[in-house]
Amino acid sequence: MTPSTSEESEAAGASSGAAVNDFSISVATVNGTGSQTANSTLLRAIMRMGVPVSGKNIFPSNIQGLPTWYVMRLSEEGWIAPREKADVVICMNRETAREDVMKCAPGGWIIYDAPFKLDTLRDDLHYFAVPFGTLVRDVAPPKLHRLVVNMLYVGVAAELLDLDMVAIDGALENAFGKKPKALEINQKAVRHGRDWAAENLTRPDGGFRIEKRNLTEGKILIDGNSAAGLGSVMAGVTVIAWYPITPSTSVVEAAEKYLEKFRRDENGKATFAVIQAEDELAAIGMTLGAAWAGARSMTATSGPGISLMSEFIGLSYYAEIPAVIANVQRTGPSTGLPTRTMQGDILFCAYASHGDTKHPMLLPATPLEAYEMMQDAHDLAERFQTTVFFMSDLDLGMNNWMSDPLPYPTKDHDRGKVITTAEGFEKQGGAKEWGRYKDVDGDGIPWRTLPGLEVDGAAWFARGSGHNEYARYTESEAVYEGNVDRLTRKFESMKPAVPAPERSNCCAGGAPVGVIAYGTVHHSLVEARSRLKEQGFEFDYLRIRAFPFAESIGEFIAAHDHVYVVEQNRDGQMLALLRNEIPHISAKLRSVRHYDGMPVPARAIVTDILSQEATA
Repeated sequence: MTPSTSEESEAAGASSGAAVNDFSISVATVNGTGSQTANSTLLRAIMRMGVPVSGKNIFPSNIQGLPTWYVMRLSEEGWIAPREKADVVICMNRETAREDVMKCAPGGWIIYDAPFKLDTLRDDLHYFAVPFGTLVRDVAPPKLHRLVVNMLYVGVAAELLDLDMVAIDGALENAFGKKPKALEINQKAVRHGRDWAAENLTRPDGGFRIEKRNLTEGKILIDGNSAAGLGSVMAGVTVIAWYPITPSTSVVEAAEKYLEKFRRDENGKATFAVIQAEDELAAIGMTLGAAWAGARSMTATSGPGISLMSEFIGLSYYAEIPAVIANVQRTGPSTGLPTRTMQGDILFCAYASHGDTKHPMLLPATPLEAYEMMQDAHDLAERFQTTVFFMSDLDLGMNNWMSDPLPYPTKDHDRGKVITTAEGFEKQGGAKEWGRYKDVDGDGIPWRTLPGLEVDGAAWFARGSGHNEYARYTESEAVYEGNVDRLTRKFESMKPAVPAPERSNCCAGGAPVGVIAYGTVHHSLVEARSRLKEQGFEFDYLRIRAFPFAESIGEFIAAHDHVYVVEQNRDGQMLALLRNEIPHISAKLRSVRHYDGMPVPARAIVTDILSQEATA
């Protein structure tokens, strides 16, 4: 059994059926059966043993009844991109069991419910038949069988993989610590599964094992949406208007949880407002209304919601009202695949709304960046008086990631150019000279007032129609042209303010080839870079973290013979945006795209780049 060249290093452990702390586990269950807690127990237990691990939940968009998978990647290197084939497969869903077996890596292990009778499908796998339906009767009453059976496979896997029971108990405490009866029954199920496996199953020599390490000390497990929600609270958000949509809903749920805890006065009265609107159009309208009144406000949505919000986004741009939109991207177009991931809204959000518009976008790759960039987004929105897009995706937002702790902010909020006193108003020329859209500082950013400033002349009319620097209606061609040119200057002035790109050269002097990625594709790219180096191909790497593009991005592209742009959409949207914004480098760009809705496997990047290099 010889793997192909592009698979060789990835499949080496799996093809021999032996790997320590370097393999993947896929658990195939039915959505709505309570398997999430069991899978989380496995994930947390592995992390408690000091082994870096990540978990990705692949689930259907209906409430329950369809197949779901949970995929864990263990890697002492810290690699978290999914492998194309799992090494250990736990089959708990009869409907998908045969397909799950066929997708297992050669030399892999199949743990399955005995009635499925899967052991004749392939002769290059190790099979472990477990009578889960019988075993669950020993640990739980019939009404709990459907839920508790999942903890039996935790116990079986723990025995076969040498997973430490102390680590499992700690993970169970995390899940059920406040529910002693639930804790007891789940502990009993895990132990029963483990004891049965010890007595009845024989582990192959070598095999897959988990050994204790000390590589996760100080780390936490958190999903990107929770990190972003907490970041918005740290940013000082006081109004959130939203309409539920997968996969962004938990951004607001996380924020609301922390607001409820920390944003009440001494009398218990809320000092915040979280409003579920009737639709996305209403949500963005409420967000802009709150921002116009002086609140730090935001909404959270996904691609379909952005489509509905487009007209109000144009109003924010032209009337210069700050707002933050958290766009947790999913697979489109239309309804698309609501529970699959994609970087499919890049071009749409960069130029959202009709007419000439440009909007800043922040592109987090980790929960820590989601936390910090959400704070940056609120500061940038107010400093530059515009909508800022926080561009996450389903993979980052809804999956558990190992992360450094989220630090408490050390800098003050940046409210931008806001006139808050009569003295400040007079300093800007008072009622005779102050203009809401007057560029007095040469940076394209005017001074604004907020409702409640009781000074004659401080009020202004926010309009989406033509207006002059005093916010008065006009259809003058020259005034319009001057106004939108100022907006362009303002956008250009954001370049040094947004998160800078990160560059990593392969060696002293750099390589002739460069690669650009952004968002969660970064993690796949890091592993692919190592795999390509093993095959003698090295490149310099630049990770884009924001739009507008820093000058250093164009310099990076110009310094290389050609540059691959790796992204997760069909049309190469980041490549198109780079070509549009930095046209003189367009001939050097090549596209590497992955768009099946699943996180990008490192091997897909390796294969594509080697193929293009071979034909160059």
